[in-house]
Amino acid sequence: MSSALWGTADFLGGVASKKRPPLAVVGFSQTFGLIVMLVVATATRSWGADLSYIPWAFMGSACGILGLLAFYTALANGVMGIVAPITAAGVVVPVAVGIVRGDVPTAAQAVGIVVAILGIVLATGPELRGAGDSKSVIYAAIAGVLFGLVFVALAGGGESSSIMTVTAMRIISVTGLVIAGLFARSLGGVTRADLPATAAVGAFDALANVALGAAAQNNNLTITAVVGSLYPLITAVRALRF
Repeated sequence: MSSALWGTADFLGGVASKKRPPLAVVGFSQTFGLIVMLVVATATRSWGADLSYIPWAFMGSACGILGLLAFYTALANGVMGIVAPITAAGVVVPVAVGIVRGDVPTAAQAVGIVVAILGIVLATGPELRGAGDSKSVIYAAIAGVLFGLVFVALAGGGESSSIMTVTAMRIISVTGLVIAGLFARSLGGVTRADLPATAAVGAFDALANVALGAAAQNNNLTITAVVGSLYPLITAVRALRF
């Protein structure tokens, strides 16, 4: 579920970033994501969760915002079906963290993890030269590392509450983006016609984070991160028809 939601959000965010500045797309989508999470947190009565998720929320928020800015910048200047798999290669970060902290996959799981990661990386192979400006590849790689750290933060915060971890992440990120918008005195050219797409991006992204955090509590981080990183399949398929 996390992969499907992230893949769709990335496609819609990439399309929007070709029309509007990445910062504006991130700002509006994160705001809509916050609205969704406030409803979810209230409906599930999650506000009373243990506060140990807060440090993880700060980490996830910082890495998530910077990662999205890098990712949407890469999508705006590169080929969507190539940038997404490069970004997903950042899965090696949570996999390494999971192994260090004691996750020990079985032999079959280890083979599956290696095959999945190689598949994600090889998806960029034949068309890498067509990825657009070389800067888009660099931005995609940076986004991959940052997104990998978000996986770690979601898993850590999920031990207290995955819903409140994501809610706090959105509160922190939107606060920072509002301050940035006030200093810039601009909405980035976003119009009413852009709102449905940015709303969908924010909602799907927020729910994908919740799904990943919940999954990490029922499985080890190493396996969860790999399965959660299959989202480029959705982005690439949607991009083929764009």
